[in-house]
Amino acid sequence: MKPFSTVAIPHRDIQEGKFKMETYAADLWEVAKGTASEEYRDRDIFLSRTYETQGLKQILNEAEKRLKGAPSDSVIQLQTPFGGGKTHTLIYLYHKAKQWGAKVFVFSGDKSEVKEGTIWEEMEKQLSGKIDRFKGEVPPGGEKLKEFLKEHEPVLILMDELHSYLTAALAKKVGDSNLATQSLVFIQNLTNVVKSLDKTALFMSLPASCPYPDETSEALLQSLKQIAGRVEKIYTPVSDEEVADVIRRRLFSRIEEDKARMIVKEFVDYAEKERLLPEGMEKSLYRDRFLKSYPFQPEVIDVLYKRWGSFPTFQRTRGVLRLLAMVVHSLINSKKPYIRVADFNLSNEEIRRELIKHIGSEYDSVIAQDITSPNSGAKRVDRAMGDSYLPYCFGTSVATTIFMYSFSGGPDRGATIGEIKLSSVETSVSSSIVVETVEKLKEHLFYLSDHGLFFTNTPNLYKILHDKMETLNSEQINSTEKELLKEHLGNCLENYIWPGDSRDIPDTRALKLIILNKENGLNDIFENYGERPRIYKNTLIFLLKDSSQIIRFNNEIKKMLAWKLIEKDKNIRLTDNEKREIKEKIKKSEELLKGALRDLYRKVYLPSREGFKEIDMGISTYGSGRTIDKEVYERLRQDEELALNIAPVFLLDKYLKSGQYVETKKIYEAFLKVPGEMRIPSDEVLKTAIKKGVREGIFGMGRLNNGNPVCAYFKEDCEVELCDGEILVRKEICEEKIENKYKADTTEKVEKTINEEITYEPGYKKPSQLDLFSHMRFEIRVPSGKLSDFTRTLRYIKDKFKHVSIKISLEALEGQISKSEYEEKIKEAFQQSEIIVEKEELE
Repeated sequence: MKPFSTVAIPHRDIQEGKFKMETYAADLWEVAKGTASEEYRDRDIFLSRTYETQGLKQILNEAEKRLKGAPSDSVIQLQTPFGGGKTHTLIYLYHKAKQWGAKVFVFSGDKSEVKEGTIWEEMEKQLSGKIDRFKGEVPPGGEKLKEFLKEHEPVLILMDELHSYLTAALAKKVGDSNLATQSLVFIQNLTNVVKSLDKTALFMSLPASCPYPDETSEALLQSLKQIAGRVEKIYTPVSDEEVADVIRRRLFSRIEEDKARMIVKEFVDYAEKERLLPEGMEKSLYRDRFLKSYPFQPEVIDVLYKRWGSFPTFQRTRGVLRLLAMVVHSLINSKKPYIRVADFNLSNEEIRRELIKHIGSEYDSVIAQDITSPNSGAKRVDRAMGDSYLPYCFGTSVATTIFMYSFSGGPDRGATIGEIKLSSVETSVSSSIVVETVEKLKEHLFYLSDHGLFFTNTPNLYKILHDKMETLNSEQINSTEKELLKEHLGNCLENYIWPGDSRDIPDTRALKLIILNKENGLNDIFENYGERPRIYKNTLIFLLKDSSQIIRFNNEIKKMLAWKLIEKDKNIRLTDNEKREIKEKIKKSEELLKGALRDLYRKVYLPSREGFKEIDMGISTYGSGRTIDKEVYERLRQDEELALNIAPVFLLDKYLKSGQYVETKKIYEAFLKVPGEMRIPSDEVLKTAIKKGVREGIFGMGRLNNGNPVCAYFKEDCEVELCDGEILVRKEICEEKIENKYKADTTEKVEKTINEEITYEPGYKKPSQLDLFSHMRFEIRVPSGKLSDFTRTLRYIKDKFKHVSIKISLEALEGQISKSEYEEKIKEAFQQSEIIVEKEELE
């Protein structure tokens, strides 16, 4: 669609920004004196820019007939609300009367000084050039007045702001009376005289209601209406339906109707498709209204003329013209095809001042806080809508629309979603974006009412929320964050939250999830355990924050805490609805915080040969229900960084490819100590793999005997302890064992057969089942230095029995050890070796 300024061509003064605000302040007195602006002073310009409404045409017809001696109304009252076009009509009559060759007497009550003369003196001066017959503060009688006017016919008498003059005249004494009373007498005489003449007409403008608050002024207006009411007839120069035509004529030199029709059609088709047309209004009727008001949407005229125009201080026609002239100029270089309510630039000081003077200066700060300042709520919503919507500035547009609909001198206040959509949409985007924008504005604007879509000068719940958020300190936020982490961690891994020192993380064989608040402690924990080097480095899993999510998370946590503070604050008076709303806000904040916490802690760092490997957990899946450590566990398993089972062939290829044997304990220790090695949740994973490999004959298991591998188990079940001396053996060695065992079994069978045939000497006892033991239990005391002998005996026992368990009673005397040494050197060693201490006595 083409820019509106190429279709509806503004007058040059509007295009160039050279128009003055006085241009739209019609002044009959200045016109009569010849000192008005060119727009009003020059008859041709004024007539060309004036749209002849039906009321104006009727008034002109009556005036022309009367001045030419034809039967017509002689006294006509123009009575409309403030700014309803009265003065403009009188100026139009002034120029037309001059064109018809009549004399014109102009009296403008708000410009005439009471102390400088009377109405009748001014009349004689204007019509005859001198003050002779009517000099003095007592008005002329009817006959003198009739004689005078008849001499100067045709005469058009235009009296504007008469009530204003009479109110001022109350203060001037005239004998026992006052000038206001004498002036009322004159007006009564004048109306009677005009009625009796053939070519004299009187037009008088009176306000529809008294603009002054005192009873005396009100009584004066009623007296004036009563005097004039006996002979006058009331006309309305501009009807509501004609306002758009008046505005277009005053602001634009020409309008390309064909182009305008195409633009309007495109919008109306879009509005019909999106179901935006006002309820009950036919498409054709809305199209006609838009064509009549183009380049303004009909809603622009309605909001200004009917809502803002209902303020007593807002001049309906003149005020609308002045405001729209500024709006048109501010948009002259835009590419907008038409002008919406949303397009009022509240950052423009002149536009803003024109509005604020009717609603109160306090709204200056409201506009800045919520709409126009760089960090206002509306601007934040502009950015929050995403890059694709940023050029449309939906936050600012929708907030502006709501603001313009917020005020009225009557009961109308606020806007519906339908009205906001109609006044804010872009035809290239679905109108649903406006609804989304409104919801975001509710969370960002401080002065948007909690009870409807309109602005107030008192802060809403969101403003109270913001103030509470500002009172929160880092200690409160950190404490809550830590508690949230505790709530959302399970027992899938050993979890450590925000360790203050490397000593806080034990150097054990268990997998540990270390959640850091800051990255700078990572290397210290990885390298050290207190004052000594860390051994089990590959058991560490670090979880750190994603820096891009910190602001979002802090904002969410502040919101939740602030809502809870508001709920508890007895000094804040809340309605029942607001109390319910706050409970919902707290519930919603807690839900959002769960996702925000998970999205914050999403960077996993794993020890590797090159340093640390980073894994980004990504954005959380809503409603997953998993704890953070469980999610880390599952992600590591998915990425094969954590093995729940090991293929025996992996052990063969990695550890037996170039050697005859490998100690099982060293394999396990490599998993735990070497960064980047295979990571397993427990030793059972390795034990299971070894058992399977032995059973399937992939390798054997045995022990070292004087440095030589001895295969004890091959293609059979075995128990794995991952202890010193326990080895995995290449299958070739084990196959030799099987062959030797076969030979040994054969020899045993031969010897058995021979023995059965041997005759024993008298008294020799033959071995029987009574000589075999199937269960042994000892309580033993092993002297210091003899543990290796005990270990060898234990291995022999393990070769004979399938299940062997040991309970050790350890007693240490005649020495001392500190508590810290005990915990670090003994107790922790037990834990690393998975030794269970059933009884502990310390003295």
